[in-house]
Amino acid sequence: MEIEGVIETLARGVCLMDGRILLCRNRKVGNVYLPGGHVEFGETGAEALVREIREEMGCGSRATGFMGCAEHFFHQKGRPHAEINLVYRLEVDGVAPDVSPPCCESWIEFYWHPLARLDETGLEPAALRRLLPGWLATAPLGNLATTLERLQP
Repeated sequence: MEIEGVIETLARGVCLMDGRILLCRNRKVGNVYLPGGHVEFGETGAEALVREIREEMGCGSRATGFMGCAEHFFHQKGRPHAEINLVYRLEVDGVAPDVSPPCCESWIEFYWHPLARLDETGLEPAALRRLLPGWLATAPLGNLATTLERLQP
């Protein structure tokens, strides 16, 4: 199968507190996804997640373990598109489920949603709505292999 398109690698975080999960929504188009963003060349997924949280929320954070990977294929602006979502457990400094999370970007917003009602969120990739509860219950957090050495210019 030959399809010309783009494949992006994203690092996403699952931050849970008091039975609620931290989610991110695009204010313009309404897409809902886990906090995080693009992995830049030379970063590990965990490093990218921490950087994205700092840039988008203005908060320190920690990726505390790899949970799993979700592939996502869709059309964006009429073109085929693909994502590889690396999903980590995430701890974010200074947030609480009874307070609106901070946001440094005008085009997105963060909010808390009951984990038990994850199906209602429209979370993408949609497979995560089904998989996350099981991953939270059983996923070994040490199941990611990564190269620790960095490329030298």
